[in-house]
Amino acid sequence: MKIESFHACATCIHFQAKKNKTGMNYFCKRLGYETKPNYQFQCWTPKEHVQKLMKKRMKGMKE
Repeated sequence: MKIESFHACATCIHFQAKKNKTGMNYFCKRLGYETKPNYQFQCWTPKEHVQKLMKKRMKGMKE
């Protein structure tokens, strides 16, 4: 399992999704501009549930 499998804006604590009349709008609070769920930046901080899943999968690979 590689971190790249999880590394995306949608799994970051700074990612915000808001629905408007024309569709969805995705925004990064940290960077301060619009993004997309599948984009990747070096400032990525995974959400707590993503961290748990990563640890679980890493543990499963060691066994």
